[in-house]
Amino acid sequence: MSGSNGEWWRGAVIYQIYPRSFMDSNGDGVGDLPGITSKLDHVARLGVDAVWVSPFFRSPMKDFGYDVADYRAVDPLFGTLADFDAMRARMHALGLKLIIDQVLSHTSDQHAWFAESRSSRDNPKADWYVWADPRPDGTPPTNWLSVFGGSAWQWDSRRRQYYLHSFLAEQPDLNFHCPAVQDALLGEVRFWCERGVDGFRFDACNHQFHDALLRDNPPATTASIDEVSTVRADNPYAMQVHLYDKSQPENLVFLERLRRLLDGYGAVALGEVGDENAPPVMAQYTERGKRLHLAYSFSLLTADHSPKHLRHQIESLDTALAVTGGWGCWAVSNHDVPRVATRWSDGKAPDTRRDRLWLALLLALRGSASLYQGEELGLPEADVPFELLQDPYGRAFWPEFKGRDGCRTPMPWTAEAPNAGFSTGTPWLPVDGAHLPLAVDQQEADPGSMLAFSRALLHWRRTQPLLRTGALAFVDAPAPLLHIVRSDGDAVLHAIFNTGSEPVSIPLPAPLVPLAGHPLAPTATVIADPKPLLTLAPYGVFFGTTAEAGGR
Repeated sequence: MSGSNGEWWRGAVIYQIYPRSFMDSNGDGVGDLPGITSKLDHVARLGVDAVWVSPFFRSPMKDFGYDVADYRAVDPLFGTLADFDAMRARMHALGLKLIIDQVLSHTSDQHAWFAESRSSRDNPKADWYVWADPRPDGTPPTNWLSVFGGSAWQWDSRRRQYYLHSFLAEQPDLNFHCPAVQDALLGEVRFWCERGVDGFRFDACNHQFHDALLRDNPPATTASIDEVSTVRADNPYAMQVHLYDKSQPENLVFLERLRRLLDGYGAVALGEVGDENAPPVMAQYTERGKRLHLAYSFSLLTADHSPKHLRHQIESLDTALAVTGGWGCWAVSNHDVPRVATRWSDGKAPDTRRDRLWLALLLALRGSASLYQGEELGLPEADVPFELLQDPYGRAFWPEFKGRDGCRTPMPWTAEAPNAGFSTGTPWLPVDGAHLPLAVDQQEADPGSMLAFSRALLHWRRTQPLLRTGALAFVDAPAPLLHIVRSDGDAVLHAIFNTGSEPVSIPLPAPLVPLAGHPLAPTATVIADPKPLLTLAPYGVFFGTTAEAGGR
């Protein structure tokens, strides 16, 4: 495991599983917990440290599990608590840590808490959600907007009030200003701690408090709209500066309560922090030893992937975290954005060399890394026609935004099997034909495949302490190059990336010795005489160290 035993999460690689789409064990077309368990050998062979499992709790599935109706129950679609226990036991037997998604900022409108809260203005849970009277003209109490479009306020005729929903109307926001809500949610977290999980990924954790004075958000400037990292610029949510509907200072105190609870069980907190200026918030939230252990960054989930943009995003977070001793977690793909193989392709044909470059970059950054299912196969974004679209976000913004289903289609396990071996039934989303040649069984048989590369690179990284926990700095390099230096005292590792499709040669500031044992070694050549010169193939990557230290 990376890091010391107590801090295994520092520099860890976390494999994200989206349960609906990973493996279906019972033929109903939807992936489930027994399906995950049956494929954990694949995950363990990659060389990752932990598995993050997206929500599997009881839910009406309006947002596919991120609308929780019962925090302590497994939805029958995914199995039972016994299935969960079997999955956890198998992960631990394979040396994998288990991180589960926990959605504390809101529940489903089908949760028993909300049913009671909306029943009257004076019931015991009347203030467990964010209720507010309309303005005198009947309009919502603030101008706050939902991430999924439209007002963040929904009228309820029983209470004759509005309730707040930062996401879907079926996902009412809990009122964290109510002490009983905080106590209840900590109880839900404790339940899973006692069930043996190793950590939690806390969804939308900077949405947990709202401004108690219900002040309107100011409009965003053109510059801030261009910088927005949580939604597309064509979403009206990007037209506000979200000063009052999230990232409130009271949340810091709650996170300290949460940390004390987790420390009692040795569990780790990974927080999803979506903000227009995320690095300072992430630094606050992960202040060493006080709140979250690490924060999940959206900064590389953008369309822009120029060396200038990448360096700016990486340096911004690293600089902010240095102030508080915090820790980040990087990702280039997840269940909410187009897959990196397509998103960062510049519209060019699929190219495995490019996919290998982005994985190598992800694993070279200071922080932990999250690898999304199928990324190890180099899967491109799937094409899901509107009539088969399931994502309400996509339906709302079609056709400019096609939703999140293209990255959520089933994992291809066996090319020749029905539905690529994912299910014997009709999958909830179609299997993309372009994924069949990239199925696990096809790549298993090919030592030159993306899967073989992913395994080799991940296992090699485990032998490089500097890539897990070393300090990070950039060396100025002309586009399309990125030159990263990882260091710890006198130990130094250079990582140089050619993000372009043409070979590049550059002089080196000092003689560097290539590091051996990683699968990208053939893409870089160093000539030391008469002056050090590095030549990188298209999408080539160089890992090296100073001549004094020597390669290994």
